[in-house]
Amino acid sequence: MHSRNNRLDRLRADQTELGNHVIDEFVAGHISRRGFLRAGALVGISVPVLSGVLAACGSSSAPNSTSSSGAGARNATIKCGIVTPASAINPVTVADQGGLDMLGQTGEYLCLSDQNLMLKPVLATSWTSNSTSDVWTFKIRQGVKFHNGAPLTADDVVYTYKLQTNPSGKGAALSAFGGVLTPDGVQKVDDSTVAFHLNAPNGNFPYLTSSDNYNMIILPNNYDPTKWESTFVGTGPFKFKSYTQKSGASFVRNEEYWGTKAIPAGTEFTFYDTDTPAILALTSGSLDVLGQFSVSGGEQLLAGGYNVIKLKSSAHRELSMRNDQAPFNDARVRQAIALSLDRPAIVTALFKGDADLGNDSPFAPVYPSTNTSVSQRSLDVAKAKSLLAAAGHPTGLSATLTGEIFQEIPQYAQIIQQSAKAIGVNLKLNIEAQPKYYGNYLFGTSDWLDATMSLVDYGHRGVPNVFLTAPLQTTNSKSGTGAWNAAHFKNADYDRLANQYVATADLSSQRNIAGQIETLLLDQTPVIYGYFYNFLTASAKNVTGAYPTAVGHIFLNNCSKS
Repeated sequence: MHSRNNRLDRLRADQTELGNHVIDEFVAGHISRRGFLRAGALVGISVPVLSGVLAACGSSSAPNSTSSSGAGARNATIKCGIVTPASAINPVTVADQGGLDMLGQTGEYLCLSDQNLMLKPVLATSWTSNSTSDVWTFKIRQGVKFHNGAPLTADDVVYTYKLQTNPSGKGAALSAFGGVLTPDGVQKVDDSTVAFHLNAPNGNFPYLTSSDNYNMIILPNNYDPTKWESTFVGTGPFKFKSYTQKSGASFVRNEEYWGTKAIPAGTEFTFYDTDTPAILALTSGSLDVLGQFSVSGGEQLLAGGYNVIKLKSSAHRELSMRNDQAPFNDARVRQAIALSLDRPAIVTALFKGDADLGNDSPFAPVYPSTNTSVSQRSLDVAKAKSLLAAAGHPTGLSATLTGEIFQEIPQYAQIIQQSAKAIGVNLKLNIEAQPKYYGNYLFGTSDWLDATMSLVDYGHRGVPNVFLTAPLQTTNSKSGTGAWNAAHFKNADYDRLANQYVATADLSSQRNIAGQIETLLLDQTPVIYGYFYNFLTASAKNVTGAYPTAVGHIFLNNCSKS
């Protein structure tokens, strides 16, 4: 016991008061190992200290790491298939999975949100908050160089965050930063320290600086992001070799990387518009890794003979109904559509069970703060018809459902169409290629945001903040809130509750507020959340070390082939 206490004292020596409180709570048995890892990552306790505390307290498992000794042949070229980027690879405007995959190949974030929803230091070595969680201070890693040879400094971080939080810049990251952080709040403390002065307390802010907020790779000071596609400049373990729109990209190992050097000599990416040719490429041996695949069409991969990684996630599809346009300006119509869906059957049909039921709020089962006491919405055709009649549609109604060609979404749209037909609602399907569907990602220019009924993909996030704000809070172009509010939902009570949740750090309080939000959204039903699906990645049997995250990244720096 004396030896353990001495070791813990040494580990506490360099921690903040908040970090030491987290350690003390774990040692006392007041929080679980998972709770300790999550809380420690949030307040910026370093990975070595987290590991040391676990070891001192008898836990043999360290936090999950993306690093690897890389058994098998080194210096191979790893061939990977991903979905085609929907538009130009610009760190400010990218909002699709193919684009974020490309950003993450050479660019790096302040921290990584890993497969267990824990934060790991990358270009930031630590982070701390003040007592009210409205100022967060990040220490920036030293000895890092961009691929152009320039050293990483606090100035680069400040420039990147001022660029991304500019409310007139129309950047995709405003979906996370709207109402949270403005350019004036990004302040250089010294050459290795940046402080973020937030608009309001935010207990989960470090997640907004992580790979969860996939636009936030750090750019060189004064760099023009519109030129990124021609340079892919970053600080990561791979450097740019070539990029061909709609076709693919290739990268080579960065021999001057600040961390552990990549195992592969290079990587080659091939882009695919749909799953089927990508799956065929893997099964034929043309690919080593498939960044993501759907259960539908991927049965051969799931049957055996491949390395399949399944990650529980908050990834989902949002069926938004325009609250400001007939017929969906009546909540009873929106509720009727939601009640027409047989969610367990949908999960079975589309995912063979590799998904969780959604309850028409963004609180996925994977989140510790989800309030599971709120009753699950289920199929009720009789009630749905009654609601339609009460809303003035006793003989039904017609509408158009606009969606995107991406993974299982076309099949899900057909299920929604058939389900609605059972309650007298005739839906015409308009399923578009992603470039047309997303448009310019802005209201008035995007079928996604402008359609009367819109079905879109949302990638995983480690905390629900973005899901609570971007698609559901009242749209305000000045503050940047509601940037992805395709439902055009406007509810003051919801806005207040979402802000309360974001400001709260205590899990019990978060869960209480979550219950209120879940209940309100079931009543209003601006968006239908039918399921939260597992993220699936596959590689050939002789390929190891691929590291996906549920938000959609695929990191190949530790890949090897035998």
